[in-house]
Amino acid sequence: MNFPSHAQPRWFIRLIWPFWNQQQNRLRTGWRLILQLALFAGLLFAGGFLLSALQQILFDFSLVIGSSTHAAVLIIEVSLNWLLLLASLWLAARFLDRRPFRAFGFNLNRRWWADLAFGLALGALLMAGIFVVEYAFGWVRVTGYRQTGFQTFSAGILFYLAQYIAVGIQEETLSRGYWLRNLAEGFHLPRWGARTALWLAYVLSSSIFGLLHLANPHSSLVSTLNLILAGFLLGLPFVLTGELALSIGLHITWNFFQGVVFGLPVSGLQADTSFLVIQQAGPALWTGGSFGPEAGLIGLLGMLLGAGLIVMWIKITRGKATLRIDLAVYQRTEFTS
Repeated sequence: MNFPSHAQPRWFIRLIWPFWNQQQNRLRTGWRLILQLALFAGLLFAGGFLLSALQQILFDFSLVIGSSTHAAVLIIEVSLNWLLLLASLWLAARFLDRRPFRAFGFNLNRRWWADLAFGLALGALLMAGIFVVEYAFGWVRVTGYRQTGFQTFSAGILFYLAQYIAVGIQEETLSRGYWLRNLAEGFHLPRWGARTALWLAYVLSSSIFGLLHLANPHSSLVSTLNLILAGFLLGLPFVLTGELALSIGLHITWNFFQGVVFGLPVSGLQADTSFLVIQQAGPALWTGGSFGPEAGLIGLLGMLLGAGLIVMWIKITRGKATLRIDLAVYQRTEFTS
């Protein structure tokens, strides 16, 4: 769809101005964000019918072989939701954003996979450090090992592994890859430079990320503020590299080690499968109490350490760590199909 300004009367240009960016030849930022969410909702609705059919097939199969399909159904559900979100973002990239999907942070080269490996190691390291400190101060006590609410311990581990992989990819692709980049381009107005636009998008997307957790159990003002800071931590690799690999890796293992390895609450949610069974005590100001380390000072210190290590890694692998202000500059791509 093209609306060349030189060929249209002034009244028509004024009419479409709230909806259409003629310089970029695409819908304005707000409409793109709304339509992407609507597209995802529509795919989820359609996917519900597919999930119901798969559940029935698995149920019939379990009657034949005499095994439980609970874990398999849950793994299929989280995997399907993840795939549908990525599908909605691919369609949005192609038809709304008018750019390749890889521009959301998926240039899958050797450096991308190295960043992913570092992010996975960093999330595990930070959460291990948090647990060791809490254990050393007597704020957490190990009372048992290998608990699960599933039929088998391995089924529980597989489910939570699939869930946290899906959450890490979903939230980072949406919050950072799509929202942050689109907001940065939307804020890039004549009176603001690209750097200011990127900072505004960074702050707003991180704030939305924190506010979306308000409905979690045991949430509070402190937990929300800390999760906004967590949004800054997770968005830091993206604004410095333009890639999502490190953010995705960090998000996955932070959650997995927190909830499944060490048995700590993950943003107010308690996994029913974990390698360690713990009893938590200590000052909630430091531990975060029932919400988990994200609501405590110890989580905040972990985030600060993580930010420092991220900057160090980027300097080592790139030679410098500077804001990718080009993320706020839309590079028009013509599609011929």
